Amino acid sequence: MVKTVPVTELAILVIVVLVALAFDFTNGFHDTANAMAPSVATGALKPKAAVALSASLNLVGAFLSIEVARTVGSGIVDLTGVDGESLMLIVLCGLTGAIIWNVLTWLFGLPSSSSHALFGGLIGATIAALGITGVLWGGVAQKILIPALLAPVIAGLVAFTGTWLVHRATRRISERSERKDFRWGQIGAASLMSLAHGTNDAQKTMGVIFLALVAHGTLDPEADMPLWVRVVCAVAIAAGTYMGGWRVIRTLGKGIVDISPRQGMSADFSSASIILTSSHLGLPLSTTHVASGSVIGSGMARTDAKVRWSVARRMLVAWLITLPAAGAVGAACFLLAGLFGHLWGSIVVTAILIAACAAMWLRSRASHVGHHNVADEWEQPKKERKREIDRELSAVASGIAPVSRPRKRKKRKDRGGDR
Repeated sequence: MVKTVPVTELAILVIVVLVALAFDFTNGFHDTANAMAPSVATGALKPKAAVALSASLNLVGAFLSIEVARTVGSGIVDLTGVDGESLMLIVLCGLTGAIIWNVLTWLFGLPSSSSHALFGGLIGATIAALGITGVLWGGVAQKILIPALLAPVIAGLVAFTGTWLVHRATRRISERSERKDFRWGQIGAASLMSLAHGTNDAQKTMGVIFLALVAHGTLDPEADMPLWVRVVCAVAIAAGTYMGGWRVIRTLGKGIVDISPRQGMSADFSSASIILTSSHLGLPLSTTHVASGSVIGSGMARTDAKVRWSVARRMLVAWLITLPAAGAVGAACFLLAGLFGHLWGSIVVTAILIAACAAMWLRSRASHVGHHNVADEWEQPKKERKREIDRELSAVASGIAPVSRPRKRKKRKDRGGDR
């Protein structure tokens, strides 16, 4: 006997799958910077060529493993006693919180974690639906919080060590020839990082869709990942990557530190090795945290590099509030959807999501960043420049720094006209 599927459940499932693919798309364009920002900043790759290469390797990487997808699909939300429609609505509201946070941080050019936005949204929606006990806090601590604290620190230390060793081994190479000598090393490192990003991040959306299919009753929790889910998730993240996410690329490539070719190669190799290891172990690590930690660590290893800590502080603030901010949006969406019922609530939440994203996209047009200006020199804000001047003046007044005096120019004798 063929099981009849209620139209309401099927409609909610379709909405959830489409919104999950939209999240996968935003994950792609938001996190392109993690792989390609150093190569674009140093000129090793042209901006359009960089995103095309990254998109291709994201597509390939999505098929290499499904360990992370299994982690996302289980171990975060307690599924005991939850009906299918309610669970699908929880997933939809969690995705909504993640997408809104992704687009908002993209608007401000902040390299925030798509992974933590997703988990934050799911946790917030779960708390609104089931209460505190609906979240498996042991799994949250083990799979999200502890890796979030350790990942940027470990990445920074690895990148610091790698950059220092590379500079020591190649100290005889001049700055003029550095770009040419390290170009292919940078491209190789960026390619490996793109592959790692596809392997880790595309699987997060696979896990979410798998969770929705289990809630709908289409799949058994112990079933294998369907091929069609892997294909559509791989295509969605690759398409998002190809869009560029130029605002975040600019911040990570130019805003934190002026990246040299040797430094960029070391940072990308460090990030890729850590992310590929975490994918093998099934840890849904934040590629943004790893890449940002690598860039900062590699910058600190150069004596001539200047890390812009003001930009790094803004990134840190975004990291700290990602989980609660996305969680608050997810919870609010679930409470709002409850006023309309499961189906109409899903439609209302999706409409709000579309309107919010459209408004932020229109706002971004006021200060357009694209492939034509992504590698321009970083302009320091006036307030930061004023504080820097004030510090210099204070140092001079206290006798720490010498006063620079202009040299007197010698007058040239008149030799009977201009030369």
